[in-house]
Amino acid sequence: MPSASDPTLCPVPVPGDARRVAVERHGPVLVQGPVEIVLEDGTVARSDRFMVAVCTCRRSRTYPWCDTSHRERDRPAPAPAPENRNPE
Repeated sequence: MPSASDPTLCPVPVPGDARRVAVERHGPVLVQGPVEIVLEDGTVARSDRFMVAVCTCRRSRTYPWCDTSHRERDRPAPAPAPENRNPE
């Protein structure tokens, strides 16, 4: 894992205090805030919340923040309707 102190490997300044990050299976990455995220185009997204959910699936309409859009595609198929049997 690259060291945060090497500016060639991590061009974003890193504060002295560590942030806690929780990786959720099939979900977002939860990061203790405040958080700044540098996007691919160089723009910076900032959140001052105490905990933020960072989208990892790119389905979010509020990317880079998770809005739970990933849940829309993960719904199980409905159970088949029971057959209507008339005992005669």
